[in-house]
Amino acid sequence: MGFVTVKSPATTANLGPGFDTLGVALRLYNTIEISDDEKSDLTIEVEGEGAGETPRDATNLVFQAADLVFKRVGYQPRGLSIRLKNEIPFARGLGSSAAAIVGGVVAANALSGGRLGEREILHIANELEGHPDNVVPATLGGFVITTVTSAGAVEYIKVLPSPTIRAVAVVPTFELKTKDARGVLPATFDFRDVVYNVSHASLFVAAFITGNFSSLRFAMEDKVHQPYREALIPGMKRVFEAAMRAGAQSVSISGSGPTIIAFVNSRDEEVGRAMWEAWLAEGVDSTPLPLELDTQGTRIVEAKT
Repeated sequence: MGFVTVKSPATTANLGPGFDTLGVALRLYNTIEISDDEKSDLTIEVEGEGAGETPRDATNLVFQAADLVFKRVGYQPRGLSIRLKNEIPFARGLGSSAAAIVGGVVAANALSGGRLGEREILHIANELEGHPDNVVPATLGGFVITTVTSAGAVEYIKVLPSPTIRAVAVVPTFELKTKDARGVLPATFDFRDVVYNVSHASLFVAAFITGNFSSLRFAMEDKVHQPYREALIPGMKRVFEAAMRAGAQSVSISGSGPTIIAFVNSRDEEVGRAMWEAWLAEGVDSTPLPLELDTQGTRIVEAKT
């Protein structure tokens, strides 16, 4: 019996103006073990975050990712056992689906002989996720600028952000499905709003890499998705304002929400508490998570093939 265990990090994407383009990996992990087990066709065990909501059949994302790899490389497992231990909050905008997809792809590739290279892994992961801003940092770690070419290829640049930057993610008790968050976005945008986002996204990249906090404070502002998603996230502006007053360098929705994430270089606990209190005043309970940035991405921690 062969088995592979991988750890896949949480991610935060969009980062304000970088819609479907910018992402960074965080030190919060899902652990995925896949075994080629001749005793069973498919068994899936889940513990931790989302255990009550994660499918345990062929609709499971980890299985779908692994199965796609096996089909691409012509590998036929004798049977498949999948064990998931989840730390990443489910349906909260911290890349739980990307971690599942990337973890499944990387584990299945290792189990089947490591036949796929990095580009092929990213292509499969993006094919399943639908956009690269979560799956690329989940695979590679670090701060990643991504795009999909007209030919459908995933292109990216990975950089290591300023070592002084950390994150505080504040996770509310309610869920927000990506499908619903995308559903409120308009089909077209005003030209001035597009220019606004291009300029702010460009500034954010430079400020985040260099640790230029004076620019980072307003570089995360956005007119393409956050104004429309505010209706789905009660108290969003109040939490934003509380984070900045408490000493955050910038703040935005994490991914499609509802988690709100602040970047800090100090006062982590104060910022988290201020955001928690602001949400509590709106009748929403939440959990602050101070997080370092991950630079490694998904990695194999144990394998026997």
